[in-house]
Amino acid sequence: MRKDRPLERAFQVLCMQLCGNLKYYQSHLYSTVVPPNEVTVNYKHGLPLITLTLPSRKERCQFVVKPMSSTVGSFLQDLQNEDKGVKTAAIFTADGSEISASTLMDILLMNDFKLVINKITYDVQCPKKEKLSMEHATEMDSVKSLVHRLFMALHLEEFQKKREHHLLETIDHLKGQLQPLEQIKAGIEARSEAKTSGLLWTGLALLSVQGGALAWLTWWVYSWDIMEPVTYFITFANSMVFFAYFIITRQDYTYSAVKRRQFLHFFHKKSKKEHFDVVQYNKLKEDLAKATESLKQVRHSLCLRMQGEEINEKN
Repeated sequence: MRKDRPLERAFQVLCMQLCGNLKYYQSHLYSTVVPPNEVTVNYKHGLPLITLTLPSRKERCQFVVKPMSSTVGSFLQDLQNEDKGVKTAAIFTADGSEISASTLMDILLMNDFKLVINKITYDVQCPKKEKLSMEHATEMDSVKSLVHRLFMALHLEEFQKKREHHLLETIDHLKGQLQPLEQIKAGIEARSEAKTSGLLWTGLALLSVQGGALAWLTWWVYSWDIMEPVTYFITFANSMVFFAYFIITRQDYTYSAVKRRQFLHFFHKKSKKEHFDVVQYNKLKEDLAKATESLKQVRHSLCLRMQGEEINEKN
């Protein structure tokens, strides 16, 4: 029995050491476990990984971020698409200022930020990048520019087709808005044109009456010796009227200019009576012209691309 006591004591000491080591390793492992609600940012193969817990499924999910093309808005949209339980999501700076949806993720990950999901705020700490030298930074900018050009070249046709489809929809929408306005405008133009023509015919009639009255006074009532000064003053009065027209309108007195001016006067007067918005109509016409011109350019570019592909196939 005395021989067994040292063995028991040695066994107890060994057990205490093992238990102490297990507790040490257990506490060490527990200290490296990420809290379930923490949002972390890590880099893998040069790309940022944002890991967070989804509110509905209570599962950790990783989002791969493309810094050069992804924006804050696209990241939040991906988050809502992944978990429909995300009703509201926004990103703020450390001092509480909201970050716009158009901000690139590369710029966002330069500093710490706050992610707010369903009114719950998560403090996100971004790992600090090593500052690049001036030469390295210039090379990185050149590489980014090259990658951007390659991306545009590879996806140019797809982008142009989407652009063409968008422009066609825009043109159809603008034409739909212009159709009722065009009908109202046609009616106003017809009445304004009729009123302008009537005014011109009235002017011709008055000049005819003036000529007939002068002829009657010259040959039947008085003589040319008496009527000559009268005609002179009438001509001088007409010259004064024409000069006054130029001073007021800053335009030469021509029959086409007078007709156009009277037409516009009647047109705007009728437009106010019928509540026809001339400014809105002109804006829609300008937008339609711009969209049509852009569509022509896109189709021309697509046509040149197809011709180039046909030539390459023949060669």
